[in-house]
Amino acid sequence: MNDVMVDLETLGNNSDSVIISIGAVRFNKAGLSDEFYMSVAAQSCVDIGLTMDASTVLWWMGQSDKARQNVLAGTNDITTVLKEFGLWVGSDAKVWGNGATFDNVILANAYRLAKIPRPWKYTNDRCYRTLKSLYPQIKRDENKDLVAHDALDDAKGQALHAVKIFNHIGG
Repeated sequence: MNDVMVDLETLGNNSDSVIISIGAVRFNKAGLSDEFYMSVAAQSCVDIGLTMDASTVLWWMGQSDKARQNVLAGTNDITTVLKEFGLWVGSDAKVWGNGATFDNVILANAYRLAKIPRPWKYTNDRCYRTLKSLYPQIKRDENKDLVAHDALDDAKGQALHAVKIFNHIGG
């Protein structure tokens, strides 16, 4: 499986935002396979030059208990997380993010600021938001087991929706 859905939880919505967790799952038309999840210590992101946005931090305060706990749970250094993710994702993956200017761009900027080569080719960036907008009639199934704003659960939900779209279009 060379398609990977990635979801970041961040403390901002700019391309240089602090990352608090990375969730990802491999997928194809048959479904989902192996998963990746690591939380990140926010200070380690600030140390390499990523930034926080006060309005996003305040927004997190209004989210579910589980989602808020994830914001504070990060203990891993961003460079360690980026290296681990790079080993997991591999160089030939097509990396899907939710928005042409969000997950993949923030992740690429974190790799650049950490002075670690981005593991996937820029030509393998993919946009889930664009895919779902092309097929608005294909609705995302709601899964009560998935927690909103949990990076791994969001990646799984997005990947399951992408699978549904791919099976509909035969691609």
